[in-house]
Amino acid sequence: MLKNLLFFFLLFGLVIVNGKRPHSTIHVDPSASASSFKTVQSAIDSVPSNNSHWVCISIKHAIYMEKITIPVDKQYIYLKGDGNKRASIVWGNSGSINSSPTFTSHADNIKVENLNFVSRARVKQAVAAMVTGDRTAFYHCNFSGVQDTLLDAMGRHYFKHCIIEGAIDFIFGAGQSIFEECRIVVNVGSSMGAGNIGCITAQGRAGANDSNAFVFKNCNVTGNGKAILGRPWRGYARVIFFNSSLSDVILPQGWDSWFYTGSVNQLTFAEVKCYGPGSNTSNRVAWETQLSQEMADYFANSNFIDADKWISNQPH
Repeated sequence: MLKNLLFFFLLFGLVIVNGKRPHSTIHVDPSASASSFKTVQSAIDSVPSNNSHWVCISIKHAIYMEKITIPVDKQYIYLKGDGNKRASIVWGNSGSINSSPTFTSHADNIKVENLNFVSRARVKQAVAAMVTGDRTAFYHCNFSGVQDTLLDAMGRHYFKHCIIEGAIDFIFGAGQSIFEECRIVVNVGSSMGAGNIGCITAQGRAGANDSNAFVFKNCNVTGNGKAILGRPWRGYARVIFFNSSLSDVILPQGWDSWFYTGSVNQLTFAEVKCYGPGSNTSNRVAWETQLSQEMADYFANSNFIDADKWISNQPH
């Protein structure tokens, strides 16, 4: 029994950091010996089903040409890029938003740090990352694609110091999410053809009582070409840009009603205390939402995603 416990501690490197709950660590290194996994997916596969303790998967800087999925029954996984340079997860599927993602996370209680997620497909729908699990946080991660880069599908999510790049509807879904101090990069390149207009968000709130929304707090919107801030994927879409820098990549009208021209009163598209050359709201669509201070504070507060109840329990 004692020998088995010693083996467990040696294999998984059990540590306690900053007084948080203990977590074990396994390593991914494509050039290492048998003591490390050579692919990220094989490391994820090694985590027991119905896991209830944090497992850190430390990923050495490299380019990993693989599709990755965290299944719904493998919670408490902490994917962490090792070192100053980010490891990159790269794939090139296009087509279905459900089959194309380079990275898919279905489980609750996931933390991801210091990784790049890249879709190499340059046309059609090609998702770099899809997140359907609850209580998921990303720090210092890059998401790169063209159309439908980040499918923030459902659940409470937190993105901080991330870079999200794309051209068309490149942050979309029905997640209840805060993007804080992130860089949003519009890249309407020549491959899209002259005169094309980009779109940053396509939010998918479907009902008046649904709690989800995309909140961009203290973000920096930049890039090339021209784009709108968002359009509704579903009829009660909610997107708020709060205290964010908007470059002149943003078109004066700001938003588009897409298929919901007759029900714009159901949409919540708002800008609060934004600044920069693209923040002038004098020529915005007439139906842009004017939030009260109380509502602006509600969306900008971390309590909107109940962050105090779960982020503090994640490993560091």
